[in-house]
Amino acid sequence: MKSYYIHLIRHGAIKETYNGAYIGASDIRMSKEGAQEIKNLAATMKYPYAPVIFTSPLKRCTDTCKLLYPDVEPIVVPELAEMNFGKWEKKTADELMDNEKFKRWLAGEKGITPPDGESNDDFTRRVCIMFQKIVDGLIETGHTDCAIITHGGVIMTLLAVYGLPRAKPFDWACDNGYGYSLRVTPMLWQRDRVAEVFKLIPEEIEGDED
Repeated sequence: MKSYYIHLIRHGAIKETYNGAYIGASDIRMSKEGAQEIKNLAATMKYPYAPVIFTSPLKRCTDTCKLLYPDVEPIVVPELAEMNFGKWEKKTADELMDNEKFKRWLAGEKGITPPDGESNDDFTRRVCIMFQKIVDGLIETGHTDCAIITHGGVIMTLLAVYGLPRAKPFDWACDNGYGYSLRVTPMLWQRDRVAEVFKLIPEEIEGDED
């Protein structure tokens, strides 16, 4: 039976990444250093074949897509955007640590939502519904390979829900420009809604044999 391959890739770094600020729905471009890092990875490492690309609409993802897959016109999917942190956007944990609601949210308390932001449940529901549509679309159309250029929070959430082996969200954290390849087998997907995480990306380029 045919298998389908989905490659989840985190966008290049933004300046705020290094500052530890919460950046979700804010549409911030990659930093010069982040863009250069993506160019270096593309030149020295091997990214997977992907004739179909889905990307978050935020510039740090669409710009990463142009650098990694310049010959492919991406499909922009709003539901692949990072979580909206509302009034906590662009603030660091240190700046928010005196905020009682933030401390409860950070501890994982159910029902706590960033002011004017998105709840964990709503975020998870949003990205999971879209991911299932992408997988089902691949199976229906017969396309066997695609890449998804998105955010760290989206990748961690999707793999915690669908990935095998099973692991918690932060176990799936990855650096900017890196990610994971998934293998989807239709029978397993239709029965259990799971996918095998089988490879880290990008890969080292093998040297020529003598």
